[in-house]
Amino acid sequence: MSEATSTAVPVQPVKPPRRLYHDLAFQVLAGVALGVVVGNFAPSIGHHLQFLGDIFVHLIQMVVGLIIFCTVTHGIAGVRDLGKVGRIAVRSLVYFEVITTAALVIGLVVVNVLRPGAGMHIDPSSLHAATGTAPAKSEGFDDFLVSLVPTSAVQAFAEGDILQVLVFSVLFACGLASLGDRAQPVLDIVGSVQQTLFWIIRKVMRIAPLAAFGAIAFTVSKYGLGTLTSLGKLIGVFYLIVVLFFVLVLWPVSRYAGVSLFKLLRYFRAELFLVLGTSSSESVFPQLTSKLKRLGVDEPVVGLVLPTAYSFNHDGTCLYFATVSVFLAQATGSDLGWKAQVGLLLVLLLTSKGGAGVSGSAIAVLALTLSATHKIPVDSIALVLGIHSILSAAFVFTNVAGNCVATLVVGKWENAIDRGRLHAELDAGFQTAA
Repeated sequence: MSEATSTAVPVQPVKPPRRLYHDLAFQVLAGVALGVVVGNFAPSIGHHLQFLGDIFVHLIQMVVGLIIFCTVTHGIAGVRDLGKVGRIAVRSLVYFEVITTAALVIGLVVVNVLRPGAGMHIDPSSLHAATGTAPAKSEGFDDFLVSLVPTSAVQAFAEGDILQVLVFSVLFACGLASLGDRAQPVLDIVGSVQQTLFWIIRKVMRIAPLAAFGAIAFTVSKYGLGTLTSLGKLIGVFYLIVVLFFVLVLWPVSRYAGVSLFKLLRYFRAELFLVLGTSSSESVFPQLTSKLKRLGVDEPVVGLVLPTAYSFNHDGTCLYFATVSVFLAQATGSDLGWKAQVGLLLVLLLTSKGGAGVSGSAIAVLALTLSATHKIPVDSIALVLGIHSILSAAFVFTNVAGNCVATLVVGKWENAIDRGRLHAELDAGFQTAA
């Protein structure tokens, strides 16, 4: 009896099933739905709820620069193989340029075929002073290159310029890697700081549903559901373009990377629902970093590809720029033939790079793009201000999904993915730790 008792295997307690309302994606989606209701039926209340979304985005922006620095530094310096770092960077940039070009082409073709702005006959002079947009300054390629290098590393972090933070982080990591074993104490500190920042993010994410509620309630209360009707054709065409991009580009690219696009979107569903409410891809950068590592992608690939993608792989934003630029040309009767549109594509390949992913930044870049064409009135941007939030929800969603796919593709090229772990995680779906 005693022998049987001593060899008995203890029974593991069965974990209770996870409640649906505990899932962050469900909470964010519920917040968005409640925000639509409050904004529509109680606009006087919804109009004062924008601060909830602003606080959340500010909390994320407070640490995102440091997280990029720690992620890039730990990823590159931990490898100590600068040749591999250079190879990853070149492959990433080539991939970004090909995919964003495909996005621009899809946007230009569909908006020309369906012509959502035809027949509007808008007089641009009637829109003057309605945009509230500062005159755009045309920037050449040499100016763009100069802007990559910060005059002060502290200023780059303070202003949240992702490109400048990335340049400084890469240089710092390469210098650290050159020290060999002497760099290990610094790497340990960077790793500890990174884990501390992720702890902050986990706590901040608890208010994500509240932030989504406030942001959507404000948008609906200010612009109303009627905006869906007045410019409904543009919204419908743009969402069709987004769907086509997923089907024609991201789906086959995901198949090439050896993953199911549906399972990948399901795995990142909480982050994707969140950006629908906040329209800010910055708000999910830390979570994407953590989840991609959990999928089995090597830290150096995640640490270099994902931050770079945030500046150079704006798939959804390229769809937005191409669609809205041609729509405004159609609405204002501007002469924009195919030759001019090829020139527009080349301009967009430059101006679409380097955005910080912050809500509203696309409007400023769009103004810069229209100014560079010398054909489309910059003041015509006023036409889309009322529906910008509706459009930005779709293009930021696309940006986030595209950056996840990009990281997996480069990981495949580098043979830097644990395939068993990847498929096990995707099949099970993301499960938060107890």
